Amino acid sequence: MSATAGQAAEGQRHPADRFGLTSGMVVMEMGFDEDVEHDLRELLIEKCGELVDEDTDEVVDAVLVWYRDGDGDLVDLLVDALGPLADSGVVWLLTPKAGREGHVEPGEITEAAPTAGLQQTSTISAGKDWSGARLVAPKSRGKR
Repeated sequence: MSATAGQAAEGQRHPADRFGLTSGMVVMEMGFDEDVEHDLRELLIEKCGELVDEDTDEVVDAVLVWYRDGDGDLVDLLVDALGPLADSGVVWLLTPKAGREGHVEPGEITEAAPTAGLQQTSTISAGKDWSGARLVAPKSRGKR
């Protein structure tokens, strides 16, 4: 059992809680490949249930986007992530940490998010090799 799974079993905060994901949420995953943070992914599945892929017809509560430098246009990918996302949903953009292959400069995220209609609210360490940026639709849009 991993240290994080052991902590969860002992009643400490579940690592998936940092993502604001709860049981019963529908979570879509984009950009999966062999280099993803498998331990984190398994913990998220343990918390929420199986992840749906980008071909889903369901409205989703959250989208996990694994993105590496060279994976294509980030704005287009984020716009695609918004398609099935519920109004109150969140996009978690997961990118390799600095010094890792495929690292994405933070400025690229800062520029791409607003162009796609999102704003970054926080960042977290999403494992040994990955960082997560929480992206949401701005609250002020259309609500005055």
